[in-house]
Amino acid sequence: RKMPLRLDIKKKLSARSDRVKCVDFHPSEPWTLSALYSGNIFIWDYNTQTLVKQFEVCNLPVRCAKFVTRKQWIATASDDMHIRVFNYNSLEKAHEFEAHTDYIRYIAIHPTLPYLLSSSDDMSIKLWDWDKNWQNLQVFESHAHYVMMCQWNPKDTNIFCSCSLDRSIKVWGVSGGAGGSSNCHFTLTGHQRGVNCVEYSPGGEKPYIISGSDDRTVKIWDYQTKQCIQTLTGHTNNVSYALFHPALPIILTGSEDGTVRIWHGSTYRLEATLSYFLERVWSISVLKGSNTAALGYDEGTVVIKLGSEEPVASMHSGKIIWAKGNEIQTANLKLLDEGVAAREGEKVPLSVKDMGAAEVFPQYIAHHPNGRLFAVCGDGEFVIYTAQALRNKSYGPALEFVWAHSGAYATRDSNGKITVFQDFKESFSFKPQFNVEEIFGGRLLGIRGGDFICFYDWTEYRLVRRIDVVPKDVIWSEDGTNVVLICPDSFYVLRHDKEAVQASLVSGVAVDEDGIEAAFDLQNEISDKVISGLWVGDCFVYISHAQRLTCLVAGSQETLAHLDRVQYLLGYMPEQSKLYLIDKELNVTPFTLHMALIEYQSAIMRKDFPTAETFFAQLPESLHNRIARFLENQGYQAEALQISKDDEHRFELATQLGKLQMAADIIVSISAQANPAMPPRGKWKNLGDVALEQGDFTLAKRCFSEAKDLGALFLLYTSVGDAEGVLNTGKLAEESNIGNIAVLCYLLLGETKRALQVLVNANRLPEAAFFARTYCPSELSRVVQIWTEDLAKVNQAVAESLADPAKYPDLFQDYDLTLAAEKVFEAKRKNPPVASAYATEKEFLEMDVIDEMKKLGPDGFQSMLLKGPLAERPAAVPEPVKPVAPAPVAPVAPVAPVA
Repeated sequence: RKMPLRLDIKKKLSARSDRVKCVDFHPSEPWTLSALYSGNIFIWDYNTQTLVKQFEVCNLPVRCAKFVTRKQWIATASDDMHIRVFNYNSLEKAHEFEAHTDYIRYIAIHPTLPYLLSSSDDMSIKLWDWDKNWQNLQVFESHAHYVMMCQWNPKDTNIFCSCSLDRSIKVWGVSGGAGGSSNCHFTLTGHQRGVNCVEYSPGGEKPYIISGSDDRTVKIWDYQTKQCIQTLTGHTNNVSYALFHPALPIILTGSEDGTVRIWHGSTYRLEATLSYFLERVWSISVLKGSNTAALGYDEGTVVIKLGSEEPVASMHSGKIIWAKGNEIQTANLKLLDEGVAAREGEKVPLSVKDMGAAEVFPQYIAHHPNGRLFAVCGDGEFVIYTAQALRNKSYGPALEFVWAHSGAYATRDSNGKITVFQDFKESFSFKPQFNVEEIFGGRLLGIRGGDFICFYDWTEYRLVRRIDVVPKDVIWSEDGTNVVLICPDSFYVLRHDKEAVQASLVSGVAVDEDGIEAAFDLQNEISDKVISGLWVGDCFVYISHAQRLTCLVAGSQETLAHLDRVQYLLGYMPEQSKLYLIDKELNVTPFTLHMALIEYQSAIMRKDFPTAETFFAQLPESLHNRIARFLENQGYQAEALQISKDDEHRFELATQLGKLQMAADIIVSISAQANPAMPPRGKWKNLGDVALEQGDFTLAKRCFSEAKDLGALFLLYTSVGDAEGVLNTGKLAEESNIGNIAVLCYLLLGETKRALQVLVNANRLPEAAFFARTYCPSELSRVVQIWTEDLAKVNQAVAESLADPAKYPDLFQDYDLTLAAEKVFEAKRKNPPVASAYATEKEFLEMDVIDEMKKLGPDGFQSMLLKGPLAERPAAVPEPVKPVAPAPVAPVAPVAPVA
């Protein structure tokens, strides 16, 4: 919804429930409290739209509930005449007492003192002190009917007002002690029926009270003159709630007609009517310092955000102007004392001066391009003031106002007519053939329609270009060559070609409804939500929805800072190399962005390297790593490697560039600075992989050794036939308890007994037994004894079932032949064959050793295997020994050995 005040209204929460009689905000948590007719309290998180807490007060209606944050309480008033206090963290009841003799309608918490006021259908108002064990300090009796509400005066907190169904509003004072005067100061009358609600103007700037009545009207009273100064009519049923908004110039009223109406706080014009179809409105609450409002209905709770919380502020050459309500204030960043200047990301200690009150409620402030004037727009009007003193230079009707780069300006009225002014005089006006939604200033006049934006010349009514996007903001660079169109979920960077536009105009070629095609050239489309942004030279700096301060140079994004709260870009001061940000509380924060860095990056993008060198010389060394990252992104890895001071980055670059020895030296440098307990093995591994790819085996060996990457070393040494390397890898694997690699290394080298010992040491005894049976049967008896002892710890019967070849050789088929074969293979290993004999030697791999032993006998087998004179004659095979005991069950099955 749009209003003449141009306050967008967004629904943040809509939660259905039983009838809501009262709503209240927590001042710091995103919580809305709902007091229900059913006797329950609900607390909603309006950011996440979830119910965070709920508890039952009683089984009768709770007509009012309030946060007491300084005590971490929720105070409740209900139809059982009791006031109860609950801790809102633990939800435990802290206190309960009977306060009245009839329904309690309202409670009001004193802003500083330990006081609570309660008003009741028993026609009385009572003052309670919780520091004195909830002592009743005073009773106020003068109303002749139910007392519906009472409220403290923010300007004088010893004063409060009340309203009643007796049609009156009364003002009272508290004495703070029992026996003090409880007489009414004065009474305001004028409503034709009972008064349901009353509220003071916040902050005490205006001596006003607002009231809502069953006569369907809202009245504004001056409590100093005791006169009704305005009556608001329009509701079609009883008015249940009315209040002034603490931050915006509006009045909110709610009624049993189901609507919430928004009225202008100064003109009292009806601005908007909100209906969320949840039946009658019973309560409204606003949050101080925020644009959020909560609404309580018959069928639930709604939280809305009224307008933007973005501060209304402008900066030019270090001079800031902002609006605080109707007041215009100014501050000068150039006058900051160097000694007290804020550090990066910290609040600047500004000296703020009041300029005076604006004639309209400012919703837009912007400096003239020369900085000597500024414009304020709001309430359907614009005023141009001088920047030194708040002197009116020009004014007129306008829903919107924008400046041109030249100092011309344009306005839009409520009928959609656009008027352009040059030298404060109307130059021309026009009404586009489409419904105008928003206008934008800058190098060209931007006018947004329903699903496109049109750019017009400032000097005459002439279309330059229509672009089919719907931007919510248009931001031009200072020289007018670049422009950003900010859309809801992304933004477009365009280059504006002024010469092409001029050439088209000079040529006299007819322009169609889309304008001059050469006027803009799309540079980038970035998928990021932009909150605010500005140009610094050729760099676009913006704050994203994720609260990241980011700079964009020629499509390359770089995060400058992560922000801890919602902030908006205010401006840039090149002489300080500082960006300035502002938050909704008008705190100003600096962040460094070197102009020379922007110029350097722009020169690199243009491939203007001599100019880039000039700016590089101006940059501090602390920025070199950042520049190196930028150069890498642009494809200049070699230059980035020369500049970078970050060893991690230098290692990446050296590896990418194939400078592997340099990369190794960098790892050594990193190792010297690293924790000795955490050596950079990952880097050695990465470098080793690259070295292996490039065939640098020497460096690969070194890298894998440093990385202790035994798998890679095993692959490397076996591939090149490096027996010593395989042996060293086996030893290293054994020390590191990596049994699989150790066994493989020893097995390949024929070191079967070492391989067996690795399995024994790892307590892999079943595997060790089968390994011994296959490759080194002479060790089988020893392994079986170890296995038996280990198994006996778990199951003695199973342990005794294992057969030992020393005791039961007859259970081990061809055991004597395997022992002989083992000796033959040991003899062969002492004279390993040369590599050239591989073609004949490989046939032995398929040989059935036991079968050949039976055919040739041990001597013949050795002679065949060694192909020549016997290197070593194996000992005669002993006769089989007769068993001395009955054979155990489940003997180890014999396995045929392989070469």
